[in-house]
Amino acid sequence: MNRDLEGLLVVSVEQAVAAPYASGRLADAGARVIKVERPEGDFARRYDAYVKGESAYFVWLNRGKESVCLDLKSEADRALLASLVERADVFIQNLAPGAVERLGFAPDELRGKNPRLITCSISGYGDEGPYRDLKAYDLLVQAETGLSTVTGNEHGMARVGVSVCDIAAGMTAFQGILQALIGRGRTGEGRHVAVSLYHALADWMNVPYLQYVYGGHTPVRSGLNHPTIAPYGDYVCGDGKAVLFSIQNETEWRMLCAEVLGRPELADDARFATNPLRVANRPALDAIIAEAFTAASRETIIERLEEARVAYGRVSTLEDLKAHPQNRVVEVKTPAGPVKLLAPGMIFDGVLPELGRVPGLGEHTEAIHAEFGVREMPRDGKRAAG
Repeated sequence: MNRDLEGLLVVSVEQAVAAPYASGRLADAGARVIKVERPEGDFARRYDAYVKGESAYFVWLNRGKESVCLDLKSEADRALLASLVERADVFIQNLAPGAVERLGFAPDELRGKNPRLITCSISGYGDEGPYRDLKAYDLLVQAETGLSTVTGNEHGMARVGVSVCDIAAGMTAFQGILQALIGRGRTGEGRHVAVSLYHALADWMNVPYLQYVYGGHTPVRSGLNHPTIAPYGDYVCGDGKAVLFSIQNETEWRMLCAEVLGRPELADDARFATNPLRVANRPALDAIIAEAFTAASRETIIERLEEARVAYGRVSTLEDLKAHPQNRVVEVKTPAGPVKLLAPGMIFDGVLPELGRVPGLGEHTEAIHAEFGVREMPRDGKRAAG
């Protein structure tokens, strides 16, 4: 197992997706992560019950952590959290705006007591600006950033099929914390990392933003077609299965015409001579491609695309994904038993990671009380069945 961050203590007062994503990646890298949950638990535990009764979100994001239940309205539990933070290297929180300050854990104050501490706050809209006090959730921010405007098809807007805003914020927080750890190694001082769902996703919106601000261009919602490159989209083959392929240059365009479509003369057709012309004449081009593709099965079309060295991807169902030959699968233990899930996107030296166990609610509460010096265990901090 990769243990690059072994010896670091991370305390995370977290819920939902963004903060658990960041702390989960730190746990994967060997850090000790203590997840602070309210007595009823992180509400992501109840998003669904599809994984042997556990939530798919929770299983994915919380492997390798310890769970302690604290009621932060309780003075005794706040004292335990203070004891945890005093010994922590990293403190993460994504409570509602202003909540962590009202509880007495303002990042600036924590770092005043412990200058080596790295604090990370994940909010909806950041610490400044007119929206700073608004609550924010993934789909709300997909809409607010304009992502919804460029997602979907001619029939209307659509939600991105995964929690892309929360994941973007979690990835950004993870990057920021790692940078701060490197900086602390050089200077001996921690820093505060501020991440917001809005700003993390707004950064990802820079291409349509720049196209609009400087070029006056508003990308159209184009489904599985690329808005500014053609042909680059999905086409149904004769067996009803779809393949998505991409033409990136004129050499590939000529190879597509000759080797895949069987019509080399199309390469010099005045309607399709350049990419901007192909985009402008996309309906006519799509009709030609559809005629060729529906005359053969998807695997036959793929053989032609490979021969022509044209990049492609099958339009996979979830059943296809389940059986995909390129999958890397890892196993994690959960309170309901072992679960196999898709591996993290990076591996080191060709070795799959060994991931920690997903904790039951409050599974480590008693042990954390004992280790961090709280003499009496609050009634509402009672260890829950795991």
